[in-house]
Amino acid sequence: MALVLFGVAAAWVLRGGADLAGLQETLRHHQAAPLLFLLFHVLASLLFLPRSAMAMVAGLIFGVWWGGLLAAAGSVLGAVAGFLIARYINNGMLSLGEMARFGRLVRRIEQGGWRAVATLRLVPVLPHTAVNYALGLTGVRLAPYAVGSLIGQLPMTVAFVQFGSASDHLLDGRPDWMLPTIIGAGTLILSSALPKLLPRLRDSGEDGTV
Repeated sequence: MALVLFGVAAAWVLRGGADLAGLQETLRHHQAAPLLFLLFHVLASLLFLPRSAMAMVAGLIFGVWWGGLLAAAGSVLGAVAGFLIARYINNGMLSLGEMARFGRLVRRIEQGGWRAVATLRLVPVLPHTAVNYALGLTGVRLAPYAVGSLIGQLPMTVAFVQFGSASDHLLDGRPDWMLPTIIGAGTLILSSALPKLLPRLRDSGEDGTV
């Protein structure tokens, strides 16, 4: 799907069918643009569209600071929407904690609160939407879930917002596109390494070695 959309967009731009700079300026100065972005982000989160793509769009259109704020808010709102849909539609019909395959993991997440949710969010191979729906089937409370989702999703959100901003600089022919690219790559590497580093740091602290 991503390749097809990219191909269509590239063909459109090359044929002169899109004024990207004009579209960016229109969206940046339109009062409803941030609200529309948040709404679309929530819908994307419910429909298994990657939040990384939404973060890149935010960086491309709104820049690093506003784009980062909107992407972070959108990812949390989308996560909360999926969580609540799963919880209230399910309404006790299915409990992951009672399944032999998932019971132990679910209990660890419920006992760990926002820290467990944040650690789970840092695992890059877990689909954002699937995690939203799955955690809605657990006993995790909404407030710890929202806080943990915000913290755990933030590094990857920052990384892809930086990539989107770098794309904007590159399209404008500005020479400073390398800086957000390097920041984004570094943040992405750190985000990918954190799920392995955090348990080791916690175990070292419990052993009194740190």
